[in-house]
Amino acid sequence: MAQPYEERNSAAKTRRQQEDQRRMEFRRAIEDRFELRQLQAEIGDFPEITHWQAAPAASRRNAQPAQ
Repeated sequence: MAQPYEERNSAAKTRRQQEDQRRMEFRRAIEDRFELRQLQAEIGDFPEITHWQAAPAASRRNAQPAQ
């Protein structure tokens, strides 16, 4: 027997919401990547900034997370 209209509509609405959420996450990731590349390009214009920025990167990897 066919599903009632409300159930079909609810399933379709849920599916659309999930698809919209995935699209928004993907879009945010693209925007974040774009902003990061733009910032790196701007920082690249100042070699003295990239010099001090490179040293702490190694120490950040070894740092313990806050508890």
